[in-house]
Amino acid sequence: MKIDWVRKLSSRKFWAAIAEFVTMLIIAMGGAQETATQVAALIMAGAAVVAYIIGEGLADAAGAAAGQQKPPDPEA
Repeated sequence: MKIDWVRKLSSRKFWAAIAEFVTMLIIAMGGAQETATQVAALIMAGAAVVAYIIGEGLADAAGAAAGQQKPPDPEA
């Protein structure tokens, strides 16, 4: 059984489970609720960045495979 890491790393459910696990771990180790909440927010923000990067990479790869060139990003 092979794990599709690209799909896992772009999954909101996966990142929510990671954030929940870390949050409960912080609380179980005696950390403050505020600290756990901040850490969970940081994990979810990082997950959004990871999902965006993977999505853009897949779009670029699909365009390259089709022989298309991506137009320049006007915001870059």
